[in-house]
This record gives sequence, C-alpha cells and structure tokens, in this order.
Amino acid sequence: MKIGRGVLLGCVMAGVACNGGRIAAQEKTHVEIPVVPARAEDVNTIEGIVKASYETISGGAGVPRDWGRDRTLFDPESRSVAVTVDAKTGAITAKAKTEQEFADADDAWMVKNGFTEREIKHEIKRYGNVATVLSSYEGKTAEGKVIARGVNIFQLYFDGKRWWILSMVWDEERPGNPIPAELL
Repeated sequence: MKIGRGVLLGCVMAGVACNGGRIAAQEKTHVEIPVVPARAEDVNTIEGIVKASYETISGGAGVPRDWGRDRTLFDPESRSVAVTVDAKTGAITAKAKTEQEFADADDAWMVKNGFTEREIKHEIKRYGNVATVLSSYEGKTAEGKVIARGVNIFQLYFDGKRWWILSMVWDEERPGNPIPAELL
C-alpha cells in the first residue's frame, strides 16, 4: 500500500483512511495540473530527479502539492505502479496509474491530512542512457508519525538533454519483507 509514491500499508496500522493501497477514494477529484518548465536542478542528474520526485508530493496539511513540477519529471507515457499484498489472503496485485490518475486519486487526501515522503538511501545502476534507482523511503503524517516504509524502483532514461522517469514501482516494508540492509 502507499500514500504518495512510496506509502499505505501503514495507513491501516495508523488508523488513516485508505482504499486498496491508495488514499481515501471518497476524496478523489480531478486535479488541474499546470504546465511549467522543468527545473534544471531537477532533471540534469539522476539524484536530482529522484529528490524532486519526493519533494513534489510532500507537504504539511493544507499545503498544495506541486503537480506542475511533478509532471516535468515523468515521461508522458510513464506509469506509477503500486505492488500490494492483501494481508488476509496473501494475494499480490499491481495497480498502475498515469501521473494524472495518481494526482487525481491522492491529492485531496495529501493536502487535507499532510504527508511527507523522504528518501532513506539509494543505489543507482546505470548503463548508457538508462538507469535504475532503488530508493528506500519512509512516509510520515503531518504529526511526524511514520506510517510506512518501503522501496521505490525508478526506471529512468536520458534523452540527450535531461533525465526522465519512465516508471516507478514500489513495494512496502512488512513482516517478511524488510528493507534490505544496503538501503538503510
């Protein structure tokens, strides 16, 4: 489960309203995402684009998320994919969303309740113009309570001028699935 792009198993444990690995569906709205230019510091390096991805979805209660900046990070055909495990049945599912679908589903909850996701540590594997980043994270409520941890896996490519996130897939830490020691 996940809030933001790295968190939601913790929602149930923390008593936060969740829905199938995503944030409170009853609050889903359409988010108008402004078209803004990419920031050079966000897209010129692998580290910069990963850092910016965490920053765009983080903020306190009542703080709008920076969806315009977020959109500059992701390829127009990108997908964000939550891999979840049903606690009762053990069934594993993957739910893919476009960036617009992600913003529409999660924005209202994040703004209303406050949510911050931060990177713990990352590993980068690069070959030519493609890279994979394993990035461990933790997500906190506005009160500072950690509600989930896990690993985001970014697939990136360089187009000759800048980096793009092509996909982001994540899984949550849970019993039997700890964050690997090398990512702590």
